[in-house]
Amino acid sequence: MPVRKRGNSLEKWEVALIKAMVAKGDWPNDQDILAYFTRPTRSINHRAIGEIRRGQKHAAVKAASAEALADFLAIWPDIDPQTGLSIRGDELLIKAREAMIAAVHIFNGAGLTFRAELFIVTSIIAWTYLLHAWFRREGIDYRHVKAGGTVQKTKQGENCYWELGKCLRHAQCPIPAGAIKNLDFLIELRHEIEHRSTSRLDDAVSAKLQACCINFNEAIKSLFGAQYGLERRLPIALQFVTFSSDQRAVLKKASSLPPNISTMMETFHNSLSPAEQADPQFAYRVAFVPKVGNRASNADLAVEFLKADSEEAKEINRVLLKEVEKKRYTPTQVVEMMNGEGFPNFKINHHTELWQALDAKSAAKNFGCAGDYKGTWVWYDAWVAGVRAHCQEQGEKYR
Repeated sequence: MPVRKRGNSLEKWEVALIKAMVAKGDWPNDQDILAYFTRPTRSINHRAIGEIRRGQKHAAVKAASAEALADFLAIWPDIDPQTGLSIRGDELLIKAREAMIAAVHIFNGAGLTFRAELFIVTSIIAWTYLLHAWFRREGIDYRHVKAGGTVQKTKQGENCYWELGKCLRHAQCPIPAGAIKNLDFLIELRHEIEHRSTSRLDDAVSAKLQACCINFNEAIKSLFGAQYGLERRLPIALQFVTFSSDQRAVLKKASSLPPNISTMMETFHNSLSPAEQADPQFAYRVAFVPKVGNRASNADLAVEFLKADSEEAKEINRVLLKEVEKKRYTPTQVVEMMNGEGFPNFKINHHTELWQALDAKSAAKNFGCAGDYKGTWVWYDAWVAGVRAHCQEQGEKYR
């Protein structure tokens, strides 16, 4: 359980209501008033009520009106039935949970073809609210401030609060490094989604989306309490089909990424070390293997978690590594692919001129590598996507 914050952390609207209760005189005991403002996410000492009653604290805050007090009492306790959180006092935390739940439901929705994009946008909102809730609890001012120290306002006069990227860069941000890398990736992808149309992303980023869900669940439990975890609300998803390796290859070919998305993902991955790429907080991968149990009870388990150092786990990992190894293409194959996609005048000399002009064999760009046979250079999918984009831009020349 997280350490509960103690001391006077009442908000101004609560102070105003407390002053109205004191003025009305129906609650002569400070402890009785305190009962209305204590909740699971926050512990208030009863002396805070006495300090308000005696005018020692919050002297500038005016008492709430009689109507406002009546409205407060009429709906008290105003709590979320799922979590027991205060609807008004814990609004950010409630919205963070609901946004992530909505993101997962959208992604799992049958018939949707814009699932990954909607998940990314909604989950970023969830993470933003979660960190805002934590900053507020810790007393960290998360408003945008101008050079002169003035709080930045919207056109409507509301405070401008930090976006997720700025929250993640704060020195006291409680999110682990791997989870931050995962969110940085999704934020960059969100920028591409907002400014350009995309094709299906689901298969290409599913491991990152899964990691995002798990990271969020771990964060909300560690920062606010295990009772706010989402695992009971969002059980494991079921699907109606299985895929062979041949079927997966066809699906991947049919759902090729647009060049701007492919380039963005390749560039981001190239900026990470092998350890960062392998971090399950960055991308979470699970192998589902058809299994026949030795006992009837085991046979009913749909998912079984193996110890990482077991022989069975090592064998599965070996197969997975073989499966995700980057596909390689010779220059001739790249040219033939472009010819088959409607660019018959794209020749091997055009390909050579293109990679030389872009210095595409630079190790930093990770577009290809020296092949296994006499050092022959081979190209990855990211380079193929770049060549395709070039052919599309120079369509008159190559058709």
